[in-house]
Amino acid sequence: MNGPLLKVENLTKHYPLGAGFLKKTIPVIRAVEDVSFSVEAGETLCIVGESGCGKSTVARLLMRLVEPTGGRVLIDGTDIAGLKKDSLHAWRRRMQMVFQDPYSSLNPRLTAEKIITEPVENFERLSRKQRQALAADLLRKVGMSPEMMHRFPSELSGGQRQRLGIARALALQPSIIIADEAVSALDVSVQAQILNLLLDLQQQMGIAFVFISHDLGVVEHIAHRVAVMYLGRIVELAPCEALFAKPVHPYTEALIAAAPVPDPTRVRLEAPVAGEVPSPINPPSGCAFHPRCPLGVERCRIEVPPLVPMADGRVVACHVRAQAIELQGQSAAAGNSLATTVSAITWNR
Repeated sequence: MNGPLLKVENLTKHYPLGAGFLKKTIPVIRAVEDVSFSVEAGETLCIVGESGCGKSTVARLLMRLVEPTGGRVLIDGTDIAGLKKDSLHAWRRRMQMVFQDPYSSLNPRLTAEKIITEPVENFERLSRKQRQALAADLLRKVGMSPEMMHRFPSELSGGQRQRLGIARALALQPSIIIADEAVSALDVSVQAQILNLLLDLQQQMGIAFVFISHDLGVVEHIAHRVAVMYLGRIVELAPCEALFAKPVHPYTEALIAAAPVPDPTRVRLEAPVAGEVPSPINPPSGCAFHPRCPLGVERCRIEVPPLVPMADGRVVACHVRAQAIELQGQSAAAGNSLATTVSAITWNR
């Protein structure tokens, strides 16, 4: 079928705070607001941002672990966000999830064999011999010995438990795997092993990944494209190399500037923003980032910036930078840089 494997359109999730007939208006937590993106087969889209920006909520909305307030989630053109329980069951095979904590996401009373084969038995009957063969094959694929199928999660290391979680996700041969902070709880050396495992599986099986992370080093290593979220919205979505080489949104610049630099001889740039992320219960008007943004103008305080496509394939939600790039094209003959054009726009803010 033509088109992206996964397409998300205007995905929104609000959590109401309390209820009652005496309340004229019920306050809500705006966890996810009007999020749209697509993922091609065999592609890795990473979603990054500060804690509380809505990354994990997006993952759970994609899996229908929580119900969306609005929007669509399309797999091969079918909107699974609108499917009822019986119709949704068949689509569960297409998309699986690897959770952050490799211990709490596994049933401690089940052996590795049962953990791996249980999802399959929700769809078809397996004989004991078939269960053991399937478990052994998947354990080998994730770099574990088949003899470990008789062990319980408490008898495995953190890295082995996460490999087991990946094996469980692979059992249904999904087209898409949602990985929510899948390596953040692991040691650095084990992180590298798991990341390389995911890359190998993607190359062998053509799986698409939606990878949620706050670690930009991990993202730079595995992503094809990166979506940057702030207070429930995507503010920049770009090819990985372009994003790290030349971030456009001020928040993206701040994230990259704040990331630890492994080279002690390299001078790290100061993060250009300060302050805390606003409350999703009472977000700022206009652009949610404007109270912390060094480039903010009056328009930013009033109008929510749309995602504007750029020439290099990215989309950016920033009034100032989008206007600056447009003007730069007009003034390129005069030799003006993007920084000069931005300064001209923000001079009288």
